[in-house]
Amino acid sequence: MNKKIVFTGGGTAGHVTPNIALLPFLKKEGYDAYYIGSYNGIEKKLMEDFDVPYYGISTGKFRRYFDLKNLSDPFRVLKGYSQALKILKELKPDIVFSKGGFVSVPVVRAAASLKIPCIIHESDMTPGLANKLCIPVATKVCCNFPETIKYVPAGKAVLTGSPIRTELTQGSKLAALELCGFTANKPVVMVIGGSQGATSVNVMVREALPKLLEDFQVVHICGKDKVDNLMLTVPGYKQFEYLKSDLKDVFAMADVVVSRAGANAICELLALKKPNLLIPLQAGSRGDQILNARSFEEQGFSMTVREDFIDCDILTDKIKELYENRQMYVDKMCESNQMNSIPTIMELIKEHSK
Repeated sequence: MNKKIVFTGGGTAGHVTPNIALLPFLKKEGYDAYYIGSYNGIEKKLMEDFDVPYYGISTGKFRRYFDLKNLSDPFRVLKGYSQALKILKELKPDIVFSKGGFVSVPVVRAAASLKIPCIIHESDMTPGLANKLCIPVATKVCCNFPETIKYVPAGKAVLTGSPIRTELTQGSKLAALELCGFTANKPVVMVIGGSQGATSVNVMVREALPKLLEDFQVVHICGKDKVDNLMLTVPGYKQFEYLKSDLKDVFAMADVVVSRAGANAICELLALKKPNLLIPLQAGSRGDQILNARSFEEQGFSMTVREDFIDCDILTDKIKELYENRQMYVDKMCESNQMNSIPTIMELIKEHSK
């Protein structure tokens, strides 16, 4: 009889895609996978492409600031807890794997009360509030950054890095050159802003284009509804709202990447060994992107620049400097022990399954 694993995590794509990356490997090992998420969160939409039974539960947000919803959300969480308890009793999984986000709290807590082993993955350098509430009952905590280990009880933390979808490593440079209408004789800068707060990066990149296009071709993944229609015919510049199956090809084509510093995004850059310039999100975040970027810079994987210290001239100079020193960054990334994440996490899952 197959072993069973329940995944949970949601709220943003970053709380779901690492779960998706593990699916083919679990299937190969004979696990049946199930997913518990919120009723209508992004996790439900992302899991529709995979043959995984999905269970929606009630969820509330844990806020550090005053909001009237703080009065009603604890009841939603309690309802989610009792729903998760019922689902887990019915499924009887051997293990739960949580990627964090608020929906994970009732699931992990319910699993722990049923003595089901839980493995948690923390993407950022410092654990978010949801994971802080889950860590005390977790069996193991997978970390992306060496610095995270000190925030986790002794013996629980394992430095794994983030699971990356295997297909991202299987791109075709030729296919991307054709897709973008680029030449093979000029290096390519890939700009990927992330869905949150990429507007300022988009504006800066477009202002820098006259200088950038002298030396580079630029492929720009700028986010939903953020394509500049006045720049659709600029030679050497190609925009996309987002990419799905073509993303692997564009990564294969890129010589250097300009990116936000979301944990999963930078772990993809590390796994693909792409020299990168990080512009961490500052407004509207708890500062995790700034810490993520600093860690990658200190480990020699990335160049970083603060959003409030950059203009189009600095951006152009930084990209040129990155390109000239690109091999130095590739060499550092090749030395990293955070790239073997899927085998490491699979071993933890197999070891701790009931």
